[in-house]
Amino acid sequence: MKSLKKQVIVAVLSVPILLSSLGGSYVNAASTPATVTPPSAPSWGYFVDNYKNNKAENKTVDSNPALGLLSEFNNLWTAGTTWNTGTKLNDSVLNLNILKVFNTSVRRTAEEADAAYLDDRRKQSYSVIDGLGSLADTYRAKAEATTTIKDVAADATTQKYSDEGNNAGSEDSELGNMVGLINTLRGTYSTTNPAKAYFNYPRPFRWVDNSLVVSTLIPVQNSDPSNDGGFPSGHTNAAYLSAIAMAYAVPERYQELLTRASDLGNSRIVAGMHSPLDVMGGRVMATALSAAILSDPDNNSLKTAAYQEAHSELLTQTATATATDLYSDYVTNKKNYTDRLTYGFSQIGSTTSPMIVPKGAEVLLETRQPYLDSTQRRWVLATTGLPSGYPVLDDAEGWGRLNLYAAADGYGALVDNVTVTMDAQKGGFHALDSWRNNISGVGKLTKKGTGTLKLEGNNTYSGGTLIEQGILQGDSKTAFGTASVTNNGGTLLESVEGQLIIGENYQQSAKGTLELSIGSKNDLLHIKKVASFNGKLRLNFTDGYVPVNGTSIITFDKQEGSFSDIETVGLPSTYKVKVVYASKSVQIEVSK
Repeated sequence: MKSLKKQVIVAVLSVPILLSSLGGSYVNAASTPATVTPPSAPSWGYFVDNYKNNKAENKTVDSNPALGLLSEFNNLWTAGTTWNTGTKLNDSVLNLNILKVFNTSVRRTAEEADAAYLDDRRKQSYSVIDGLGSLADTYRAKAEATTTIKDVAADATTQKYSDEGNNAGSEDSELGNMVGLINTLRGTYSTTNPAKAYFNYPRPFRWVDNSLVVSTLIPVQNSDPSNDGGFPSGHTNAAYLSAIAMAYAVPERYQELLTRASDLGNSRIVAGMHSPLDVMGGRVMATALSAAILSDPDNNSLKTAAYQEAHSELLTQTATATATDLYSDYVTNKKNYTDRLTYGFSQIGSTTSPMIVPKGAEVLLETRQPYLDSTQRRWVLATTGLPSGYPVLDDAEGWGRLNLYAAADGYGALVDNVTVTMDAQKGGFHALDSWRNNISGVGKLTKKGTGTLKLEGNNTYSGGTLIEQGILQGDSKTAFGTASVTNNGGTLLESVEGQLIIGENYQQSAKGTLELSIGSKNDLLHIKKVASFNGKLRLNFTDGYVPVNGTSIITFDKQEGSFSDIETVGLPSTYKVKVVYASKSVQIEVSK
């Protein structure tokens, strides 16, 4: 095993491209399933039904669902009778796994080392609270959450410090139900110890040496390598369990909390304490455990109470003036999270296996997309999953391929017709949500209910769009796909800088409203085919823009009908606007 250090160094020198990044790039699932019916139960049974069998006495894949869930690792590694007698079944993957840790260790900064130390020494639920952003300190105060690891002690390189805090807080606090939900997800059956013992895969520094490890964590190392398995990462498992519990109660911070868990998992690699495959295994295990525990009828009242408590006791609070949000950058969060789903490993199995959705996984979106039914949430998971073939991730039920960050951004494809009904009176995501994914597929989107749905992706779905009620907002050039749009009684709201394109016809009834945001002469609704106008046209002039006479606001190939009512907002009161229908455009004339 010691010889691997030389292999690692040689590999680093001979494969410089690996020095550039730990991450991979997210790719949409290779194929879309014909159904979201759960796959057949594996030999250990459906995870959500049997998660309580994750016990130390259950030491086989067939008896322990956690071992079954992670059993793809058996294609890479066979445990030995002792910690240092295992067999590598795939040298290229497992050597690269340690190379990535080595790669990170030679590039880590002092700041990254300190952060890795804190994530190691603090209790994981306490650390994940950071994902609440500007309300993190408020949560800690109201939940009475504490830590005794305030910073990196001057003698941390020689002295081991352990956190004597209370993790997520006190169940007797003002946020006791939230704390209780977090503790329940991290309960008796959520331990990684049986899996660590079963796979008996050494940690990175045992493959190389302590040069991989952050110096302040040398005193923390377990002196007994026979009781110190690396796969899966326990810290990562705990972080994701905590984050998903918090995100269930506070879905408004869903992606931010997931990113905080991802950061904590990645810090295990930075620390030199775990490998990327360890971290990937910890995430997969936590995902399945979270779904199982949230699906358990015994926890229904607790999860409901936690959600209600978060919205009455936490989200109603005003953040302090000094509060900061470490996870306010959506683009950075998304890149970090998705890169770490696969950590840049190449696909080693079939790349064309259909995406499957595990039994019970839809609960993971229950509060994030409350306006969808359980089958619709399963389709969201199915159309946002990872391609097949990555190491560790092709488990029998599909847990490893779930991408919860992408799923929070709505459908990845409309495989069939989708009707979305949003009730604004219920508040939260019932009233307003955004789908940021690039939506493909042959299905049709129908919008009902009084709420507002924003479409922000570069969409190519081809089944058409129907607006019956509420607001459907286009926030990108191709928000409404490639086909026709019919507005029977809601509002089509254009909110794009430049053109919004309707791929075929646009038809609006007497009850419909078309609202255009116009901030420059370049803002234009382009209807490729027939424009059938009726109902209301609302023009919202922004940024002080006053158009000149003859400015086109809508273009089309052919026109039928006209708007019955014109409203304008945003122009000085001394201006009047008149709509003129030209041969292939709607233009405006402005006068004082």
